[in-house]
Amino acid sequence: MVKNTRKKQLHVSTLQDVARDAKVSTATVSRCLNSPNQVAEATRTRVMEAVSKLEYTPNFGAKAMAENRTFTIGAIIPTMENAVFARGLQAFQDTLHKRGYTLLVASSSYSSDLEQEQMRTLISRGVDGLLLIGHDRHASALQYLEKRNIPTLVTWAYEPAAALPSIGFDNYAAMQSLADRVFQLGHKNIGMISAQIKSNDRARARVLAVQDMMTNNGLDKAHLKLIETEYDIEKGAIAFETLIKNSDPPTMIFCGNDVLAVGAIRSAHKLGLNVPKDVSITGFDDIELAKIVIPELTTVHVPHQEMGNKAAVALVDMVENKSSPLLKPLEAIVKFRNSLAAV
Repeated sequence: MVKNTRKKQLHVSTLQDVARDAKVSTATVSRCLNSPNQVAEATRTRVMEAVSKLEYTPNFGAKAMAENRTFTIGAIIPTMENAVFARGLQAFQDTLHKRGYTLLVASSSYSSDLEQEQMRTLISRGVDGLLLIGHDRHASALQYLEKRNIPTLVTWAYEPAAALPSIGFDNYAAMQSLADRVFQLGHKNIGMISAQIKSNDRARARVLAVQDMMTNNGLDKAHLKLIETEYDIEKGAIAFETLIKNSDPPTMIFCGNDVLAVGAIRSAHKLGLNVPKDVSITGFDDIELAKIVIPELTTVHVPHQEMGNKAAVALVDMVENKSSPLLKPLEAIVKFRNSLAAV
C-alpha cells in the first residue's frame, strides 16, 4: 500500500473571506485597507478584526501594479546611533501608516557619497518618494532625483530657495535666539562643540549664528574656540576637556546637539567643575537626555513630532497629487533650564 505523502495545502485567506467574515463588500474591505479614514469606525473595526482573525495579507504587489505605486517611502537619515532623529522619524512613520504607506529607512553616516548610493538603492526598490535630512548634497544627486522625477522632501532644515522643498525649522534663527540670551548674560569667552560643518548645513548654520552674534556684541568671531567632532557623548566629553584646558578657557560652551552637551557636562563633573557656576553649557534638539542630565540642559526645542507628521502628509500629497508643499518654517523654541547662568 502506497502512502500519500503529499501535505494538505493550507488555505490562504482572501479578500472575499475577509468580506464574508465581516459581513461587508470586498470594496469596503479594500477601502479599509487603503483609505481607512473613508470608512466608518465601527465598520473599520469589524473589518480589521476579520483581517487579524483570518491572518489576511493584502496582495500589495497586485495593488502596486494596478496603481503604479508601491506605497513605500524611503528615508535616509545621517545616523541611527543616537536619539536625535528618533522622535521625528517615529511621527513620520506613524502618519505614513495612517495613509497606507510603509517606511524604509537607511543611514548615510553623514557621507554624501553613501547617501547618493542609498538613494539609488531605495529608488531601485520602487519607493514612491524620499525623505532626506538637510540640503547639503552633490549636484549630481539632485540631477539624479530630477531625472527620475521622484518626489523628494527635505526636513530638519528650512530653506525656501533650495533646490528641494523643505518642511523644517530655521537652524540659524533658532541658535541665534539662544546666543542672544547668552550674550545678555555677559558671556564673552565662547567655546563651541559642533558636528563637521563642511557637508552639514544644519551644523554650519548653528555655528554661523554664534559667530554672527559674537560680531553683533562687539566680539571677534575669529576668537570662537570651535571643535568639530562626531555626534557622540564620549566625543563631546573629549572636546569639552580640550576646551576647558585651554590657557584661556571659555565661560560658555555651545554644543551642536544635546548628545554632545551631555558628554560635555559629564566631563565637567569628572574634572570637578560646577555647571553652570564654573562654565555654562547649552545643547540643541531637546531630546529626553536634556531633562535627565544634571543640571537640566538649556537647549533649543526642535518640533520633532510636528515636523515628522507634516513631512509625511506633505510627501504623500506630493506622491499622490503631484502637489508642492506649503513652505513655512516650524518654530524651534529655546528651553531655558539650569545649565546656563550669568558669568
